[in-house]
Amino acid sequence: MTVERFISVTPEIHDYAVEHSSFRDGTVPEVERAGREMGELAEMQIGGDQAAFMTVLVTATGAQHALEVGTFLGYGALAIARGLPADGKLICCELQEEYAERARGHLAAAGLDDRVEIRVGPALETLAAMERIEQFDFAFLDADKTEYIDYFEETLARLRPNGLIMLDNTLREGTVLDPGDSEAAQVTAELNDRLSTDERVDVAFLTVADGITLIRKR
Repeated sequence: MTVERFISVTPEIHDYAVEHSSFRDGTVPEVERAGREMGELAEMQIGGDQAAFMTVLVTATGAQHALEVGTFLGYGALAIARGLPADGKLICCELQEEYAERARGHLAAAGLDDRVEIRVGPALETLAAMERIEQFDFAFLDADKTEYIDYFEETLARLRPNGLIMLDNTLREGTVLDPGDSEAAQVTAELNDRLSTDERVDVAFLTVADGITLIRKR
């Protein structure tokens, strides 16, 4: 007999999960609203359940120095920064100045701007300019999926042992099963395959949102 171990997540179930998570106070509703107002770009913003999950992870792991690749309106940065101690530091890599400015405004409104530095420009260039030492405890990667392999390698080199990387959109709406002509799906599928046999890390692939992969550096 087949045992069902999952349910279909309807919008109502998702809303229920968000409403029963922490991370619902302060400036959070404003940032969520700003994301919804972006029209088709709204999908670039993570969900409230994932944001709460990130805050819990950052706090539980005792992370002090964090990295984000792809900041958009600052929702993920807000989630990470809230999990850091008062003297913690988050460095964000954002390609577009417009998004960086909006993210700075949201972080300032939340009283967290002193913990966050947003560096504007191509993420690979920003990463390459950082000293190649193990300096981060937590990293969240959610930018151009065609660069995911390079983002991962540059981040892993700067992650401390036992540090955690969270990769977003690792299912690509299921297209990783058959990437076809999609470069983003092809690269993501290739990275998924590599990670499953990478002896440098331990991996947990979660079927949450559009796929979240948690990676612990050994």
